Amino acid sequence: MTKKIAVLVKGRQSEALRMSLGLTLLDDVVDIFVLGATLQHSDDNALQIETVREMGMKLYTDCPENADMELLSAEEIARRLLEYDHVLPY
Repeated sequence: MTKKIAVLVKGRQSEALRMSLGLTLLDDVVDIFVLGATLQHSDDNALQIETVREMGMKLYTDCPENADMELLSAEEIARRLLEYDHVLPY
């Protein structure tokens, strides 16, 4: 049975993105929420974001500076998180 997993990214962004990609090996649906900060521009993050997009994973944020992600309010994020089987803060 496919699970829905939300990964909440705050600190250790590169590790959180890498872990999110690893979770796809289980054939579960994994969505990423970058909260309260701009995603750091680094080679590791760029490669992982490219892979996330190629795999069709969804990226959400509450920070308008993350222009390439779907912008949601804190209330909308809270509502959406209720739909997931697992929520992993990272």
